[in-house]
Amino acid sequence: MKSRYLLAALLAAATVAPVASYAQEAAPAANPASQIPASDKQAIQNYNLNEDVFNRIVKVSQEARKEGIKPKDAQTDFSKIHSLDDLAAQVTAADPRIEPLIKKYGFTPREFLLANLAVTNAAIASEAKNNPQMAAYVDQSKVNKQNVAFYEAHKAQINALMAEDDSAGH
Repeated sequence: MKSRYLLAALLAAATVAPVASYAQEAAPAANPASQIPASDKQAIQNYNLNEDVFNRIVKVSQEARKEGIKPKDAQTDFSKIHSLDDLAAQVTAADPRIEPLIKKYGFTPREFLLANLAVTNAAIASEAKNNPQMAAYVDQSKVNKQNVAFYEAHKAQINALMAEDDSAGH
């Protein structure tokens, strides 16, 4: 399974998303999302994807690729992340072009992060349907079934975008 979905890779947030909602069993030191407040985890779970949000994410992704905005090689400093706002601040600080780009398409840094985490979580939940090993880490009570259905309806388009990202990165 690919570890990045849409701009979760751009934001270096894909590593947080599965942990934030699903891998609750990990030890706190190995689980950077354990520092994320329950209210933020709930916000990720309750964020509902729709055509408008998805289309704006796609536009940001396409423009980021054109501008050469890529995930940084440096790891996110999880010791400084205690909320989604902290993560959004680190992500936007990674490249000064990120925040103006996402604002251009009507997102706040927090909402953009929420949308990407919602896509990532939906992708993980979708993949877990056919992967018993992954399913062991997915708490079905925390799955946003609407987002999973949305992801599955747009999976071909998401895969095409990821393929573009892969070919552009090589």
